[in-house]
Amino acid sequence: LFFILGTVSCTLFLAVNSLYSASDDVIELTPTNFNKEVIQSEGLWLVEFYAPWCGHCQRLTPEWKKAATALKGVVKVGAVDADKHQSLGGQYGVRGFPTIKIFGANKNKAEDYQGGRTSDAIVDAALSALRSLVKDRLSGRSGGYSSGKQSRESGGGDKKDVIELTDDSFDKNVINSDDVWMVEFYAPWCGHCKNLEPEWAAAATEVKEQTKGKVKLAAVDATVNQMLASRYGIRGFPTIKIFQKGEDPVDYDGGRTRSDIIARALDLFSDNAPPPELLEIISEDVLKSTCDAHQLCIISVLPHILDTGASGRNSYLDVMLKMAEKYKKKMWGWLWTEAGAQSDLESSLGIGGFGYPAMAAVNARKMKFALLKGSFSEQGINEFLRELSVGRGSTAPVGGGAFPKIHSVEPWDGKDGELPVEDDIDLSDVDLDDWNKDEL
Repeated sequence: LFFILGTVSCTLFLAVNSLYSASDDVIELTPTNFNKEVIQSEGLWLVEFYAPWCGHCQRLTPEWKKAATALKGVVKVGAVDADKHQSLGGQYGVRGFPTIKIFGANKNKAEDYQGGRTSDAIVDAALSALRSLVKDRLSGRSGGYSSGKQSRESGGGDKKDVIELTDDSFDKNVINSDDVWMVEFYAPWCGHCKNLEPEWAAAATEVKEQTKGKVKLAAVDATVNQMLASRYGIRGFPTIKIFQKGEDPVDYDGGRTRSDIIARALDLFSDNAPPPELLEIISEDVLKSTCDAHQLCIISVLPHILDTGASGRNSYLDVMLKMAEKYKKKMWGWLWTEAGAQSDLESSLGIGGFGYPAMAAVNARKMKFALLKGSFSEQGINEFLRELSVGRGSTAPVGGGAFPKIHSVEPWDGKDGELPVEDDIDLSDVDLDDWNKDEL
């Protein structure tokens, strides 16, 4: 079995729950220790974001361990199971595995490692990055807001992305907004607020980038804006509340580190994000770009338009859209095609000319798939996807070990189908009497 979906722990790969152990010189990083170990560190870090099921990650593991041992005491080498800790991977824009990032002087601007996957290449890159860091220090360049510790000592980081709100501006900006707001109510004299300030500021910048401004971090001086403090029952500092349109505000009771704040913000973003696009497979590019970009792509083969008409097809598409909405946090790709339009693809997925509508869930990295056995309905598809998300369900290899040739077709125009027009046959020159005699 190959499916490790959502945030469910790895139940199918007991032998590879983690590629690293405590006996290695590679430091296991999680949302709990990442901020303290990496972000607040003064040193250089190389961090691999991996998934246990990823073949490239498994091949990198011995080289990564060898590099960690060679760099011990010089450069820290860590690893994040980004399949298990998706919020941490998402925070750093991890879209594929393995992804390696270098955390240098400015821990908020990690650099992508693009070098070779051998221990020699990794060590060379680490020493080059270390040399740059030391030369920057020698020339007096600190790299800006490079760690939580530094920021607290210097009185806070760059707060440009934290939106200051007042009694007068609050309703206009927050209550009437379609965006999600995380609002900190603080007091200038509060020590906990001062400790939170650099974390809040750093998180605000990252969240703005990751959510394209759809989740906003703000701050209210509750000692000045007492009307707001009274309205929301602020009794202690800092108090953080989450505001979403049409809902009562709720208290944020998570951790106070940059990583904790960003993780919650990204959860809020995915909760409010639109469902993924449902695309018709009209070319090879549509199939490959969708399946390569997602851990799982859900492919439906719908009956021919002449069998269902537009209304019947739309009812199937509506079911898929509802399921895409329900499972949008999984960030899967969603595709469909008409029966017979991509017959080679159907055959490779064990569908092959019967049983429409049909659905297959494909892991393009493993080139394995699972078929919907139940009904093509909200209930049937939901049970199918839920089973996959907890690691159950039978799978098979994609026929031929790769996607077959995809034919370019015209997209559906949304209309009922029409039978092909047959050529008129002129019977004026045909002697029907002679034809009948021949037949007899």
